[in-house]
Amino acid sequence: MSATSNFRIPQPANEPVLSYAPGSPERAALKAQLDKMAGQQVEVPLFIGGREVRTGRTKPMRMPHKHAHVLGTYHEADPEQVTKAIDAALAAKRDWENTPFHERAAIFQKAADLLATKWRPVLNAATMLGQSKTVFQAEIDSACELIDFLRFNAHFADKLLAEHPYSPPQTLNQMDYRGLDGFVFAVTPFNFTAIGGNLPTAPALMGNTVVWKPAATATYSNWHFLQVLREAGLPDGVINFIPGDATMISDTVLSHPDFGGVHFTGSTAVFNMMFRKVGESIDRYRQYPRLVGETGGKDFVLAHASAADDLEALAVALVRGAFEYQGQKCSAASRAYVPESLWPKLKERLVAMMAEIKVGDVRDFRNFMGAVIDEKAFRKCQSYIDHAKSDPKLKIVAGGECDGREGWFVRPTLVESQDPRSKLMCEEIFGPILTVYVYPDAKYAEVLREVDQGTAYALTGSIFARDRKAIALASTELRHAAGNFYINDKPTGAVVGQQPFGGSRASGTNDKAGSAWNLMRWVSPRTIKENFVPPTTWGYPFMAAE
Repeated sequence: MSATSNFRIPQPANEPVLSYAPGSPERAALKAQLDKMAGQQVEVPLFIGGREVRTGRTKPMRMPHKHAHVLGTYHEADPEQVTKAIDAALAAKRDWENTPFHERAAIFQKAADLLATKWRPVLNAATMLGQSKTVFQAEIDSACELIDFLRFNAHFADKLLAEHPYSPPQTLNQMDYRGLDGFVFAVTPFNFTAIGGNLPTAPALMGNTVVWKPAATATYSNWHFLQVLREAGLPDGVINFIPGDATMISDTVLSHPDFGGVHFTGSTAVFNMMFRKVGESIDRYRQYPRLVGETGGKDFVLAHASAADDLEALAVALVRGAFEYQGQKCSAASRAYVPESLWPKLKERLVAMMAEIKVGDVRDFRNFMGAVIDEKAFRKCQSYIDHAKSDPKLKIVAGGECDGREGWFVRPTLVESQDPRSKLMCEEIFGPILTVYVYPDAKYAEVLREVDQGTAYALTGSIFARDRKAIALASTELRHAAGNFYINDKPTGAVVGQQPFGGSRASGTNDKAGSAWNLMRWVSPRTIKENFVPPTTWGYPFMAAE
């Protein structure tokens, strides 16, 4: 390509979701890949400055739905290796930042195409085996959403970099979109392989170099995605992969003077700790770090009495919204507010649907749910169910069974609460437990205030109603209760390029992953003014005599 060409990223389209129906080629390919990968054990090293590093301190990677089955081991970083990863990121920064944008973008576009083709069954299988996602949940995550992040981010960045200020006559004003000083720290969660891929690649696209700390329980799939980036031509040192102890790694990174920012998805408590640590260390940094975080949620579904003729849609939204991927989505429906007039029939429909749900090994495509991610998550779900059994204001309507003998299985559970501020209505559980508060039809305005104030979170929420006044009132009163608000739809399933994702309050900084808003956080703009006809005298007209 000519150095003088005006390169433009084409407008992307969302990656089509494959069906995996019986007899389809994608089903056959994925089944074969699942068998192959389940029969192997993988050793995952650190990846620092283009080198694989094995520390000898290893941890197993297990199938959540068959926890005796070890998929392999990963090596843990120590403080010395974390420092080496930072050094590698800093060493690579100058060349990477000065690489023309279209060349950086081409790497991630190639990664998207590799993922859409030959790597698709590999990453989907890794996500299914390591994170217990069903085939559909893996497909919309580790294939489609991750492909969309890579393609749409390049498109959004291209549009952002085309923005320049007004230039009056005899002057040229430009914006130079620099990467941040120092390096970016990407801390990624277990529940979305796509987030695991987006958090390091979005800052890298904008010219930053990255130290990537994956979740222990997603290291398996994240390592496979790193191989996609390597095949796509990502230069050494741009993204450095360091699994290991979260506290130690964070303490080492956040105390470094060249720390430039964190791209985080995880718990509110951990992000609060990181925020606090940054504040305590602020005098040692070369710049004010960018803190971008998507944290917890206690996401709601609010039904209005006018949804009486849409009970089937409401029931489906609650079942899918609460129980897909075992409720382990930041956006999962966890609390619902239902009017008295709708509850008897809705409850009957929910119980019937939940009775049909199959829970088990995700390699059996007939299962709607797999296992929760690990024993800690299993015990947490179990403790909330035990609390529901002991609290007289709570009633388990359906589910409530946990079985950890072979896998960390929790049946989808429906709880009715007499108290809108009960423990299960307010606290994030991150499991397949939906709690419903039944309110008098005439108290709709009051329940809106309860939805808004009942938890510290503000990530996602939805309303089901036909009455446009009820919808408009909810949209106004709940304006700050959810960063992603849905009307007559479940509160999950945001699509890159369509519903930029994020919330505020205790749910994060609302920097909207999958949009130009997020990418703006990873640049430090420089304004450049060139004067074509500079003045040649020092005085001004106002100084002349009368």
